[in-house]
Amino acid sequence: MTDPVDLLSALADPTRLGALRLLWDGEEHCVCELMRKLGASQSRMSRHMATLKVAGLVVDRRDAQWVRYRRHPALTPTVAALVGAALALPLATTAEEAA
Repeated sequence: MTDPVDLLSALADPTRLGALRLLWDGEEHCVCELMRKLGASQSRMSRHMATLKVAGLVVDRRDAQWVRYRRHPALTPTVAALVGAALALPLATTAEEAA
């Protein structure tokens, strides 16, 4: 079972939400692709992906020097719906919009 605190904490960061947007297509994505598309360094992206993994939202697979991530295939419908709802929200572009 996914811990609600871990789950909600994982969803509370723009970079992690961006990663989930990319991974929510059900395909596998290399961390290098996530880094490029989200403008994150390797170490920063790795920390974010570790948080998503602890929350039970993604699984990973090592492929030579890279790690590939994908949406966890066994998400409960409730967790999948919660993530889907978070991803459906418009992105805040300024601090005023986020407040």
